[in-house]
Amino acid sequence: MRKFSKSFKFAFIVAVSFILGSCKTAVVPTFSAQQQPAIPNYENSATWAILPDFYPENLKHWQTNTTGLEADIFYIYPTLNIEKKDLRWNVPVNDSIQNVKVIDKAVYFQASAFLKAGKLYVPYYRQAHLRSYTNYENGGKEALNLAYSDVKEAFKVYLEKYNKGRPIIIASHSQGTTHAIQLLKEFFDGKSLQNQLVAAYMPGIAIKKNEFKSIQMMTNPTEIGGFVSWNTFKKNYYPKKYEEWFKGSEVSNPVDWDNSNESEQSDHKGFLFTNDKIYEQALQVYVKDGILWISTPHFPYRLLVLVKKRYHAGDINLFWEDIRENASLRVDSYLKKQMISENKE
Repeated sequence: MRKFSKSFKFAFIVAVSFILGSCKTAVVPTFSAQQQPAIPNYENSATWAILPDFYPENLKHWQTNTTGLEADIFYIYPTLNIEKKDLRWNVPVNDSIQNVKVIDKAVYFQASAFLKAGKLYVPYYRQAHLRSYTNYENGGKEALNLAYSDVKEAFKVYLEKYNKGRPIIIASHSQGTTHAIQLLKEFFDGKSLQNQLVAAYMPGIAIKKNEFKSIQMMTNPTEIGGFVSWNTFKKNYYPKKYEEWFKGSEVSNPVDWDNSNESEQSDHKGFLFTNDKIYEQALQVYVKDGILWISTPHFPYRLLVLVKKRYHAGDINLFWEDIRENASLRVDSYLKKQMISENKE
């Protein structure tokens, strides 16, 4: 009986310890207490996910030739480090797991939409963890600033080493757009480099009206020198923090690219799904105050998205072909305007 009692007590202690241990949540260290990843050197090609002379095989599926392209695309990828168990505030640029996500997810389903418009440049950067937004005052601000410092440095190297005066498209999504907004302010807004700006495609983060001094939201499909932006949700759905985060923000129509509040389903050029197929005339868009609504996409796997309300992850690939055609159109518009200006001189 005593043996049973001792065994029972031991088992009870082990069980309680296990239960209590499993209930514990990992404590995220403060930003200042955590050693930050090494600063990347963007003179080294290994710190770039994509350079025009080194496209990965999966990108060649969409673009086999970069010769003859007269513009550049500088793309800043969205938040990919979202695991709660990952206690790092910022991800090193040599993190192999993160870098596979950059190439196979972000670049393949987002940046690929711009391949027909220009040569693609994608720097790795010490991306901030997703928690940086919800814990902005407790380490998030510093993590996002660190991430932006990489984007800024990569862009400086790009200008000095690769650009050579070529027209530029800035493309981004989510956290990438957070950094793109700052990049536009520091390098383009009211500065001489604005003359090289074809367009900035910046969905995934709300952009308030009058965010910039001289860069305006574009409301014409051939307009250049401005930006477009949207945040996608199911028709008739308002996100919980709509009033705080979205209301009053700029919203573009990523199908018609004008100031119309609705588009016809027949106008939708096509979205890129995970099976590598493009589905045309699949949805309608409705521009609301600060957000973009879409109808439930019509495609063979429609049942998968019947209850979906937030389309944040699909902000770009839902309009993949629309963006692909429009980006090329704006580059053509830029080059024509440049030619006319040179002839006048």
